[in-house]
Amino acid sequence: MLPFLLFAFVSSITPGPTNILVLSNSARYGLRAAVPIVLGACAGAAGLVLVVGTGLGQLLLQMPRVQQAMAWAGVLWLTWLAWGLFRAPAFNPDQAETGPRLGWIGAAGLQLINPKTWMMALAVMGVFSLGAVDPTTRVAQLALMFFLVAVPCMICWALLGVGSARVLRSSRAQRGFNQGMALLLLVAAWSSLLAAS
Repeated sequence: MLPFLLFAFVSSITPGPTNILVLSNSARYGLRAAVPIVLGACAGAAGLVLVVGTGLGQLLLQMPRVQQAMAWAGVLWLTWLAWGLFRAPAFNPDQAETGPRLGWIGAAGLQLINPKTWMMALAVMGVFSLGAVDPTTRVAQLALMFFLVAVPCMICWALLGVGSARVLRSSRAQRGFNQGMALLLLVAAWSSLLAAS
């Protein structure tokens, strides 16, 4: 179990599209608004581990073109999110509760097209569930453990966003932060695609 826990920790704490979106959302809207995103993203990733580990992973490994199409769809959607973040105006505290946000459903759905999450789920299936007496129970345990490790890791990113909001008091600094996060999101999304190909 220790190797899997380390794998789950590294997968969850290292920068990726979801981490960057958690950070930028918590900087704009606060920790309370980031918690549903964190829970949705972690549940989506754990659900993907469960689905991939119970059969979909074997099917996808036999369909490389479907894998490529999913990766491209994910990267294009993340690019669109990055563009919206890049163009986002400075944060106005009076409008903190207005406007659409990612939310827990959007964060869970993001995992379906996030190349980093798919690579992680396939690694779980290929490395950590092989040879189990009851593979379904093993995959369910791994999915639950991944969720429990991922939540505090993502909360760290949310707290980092909240802390950065305290530093970013001017409109210019906030726009620069949004643009920097957008560029990081692009790098994370496109590097995930390149690593998968």
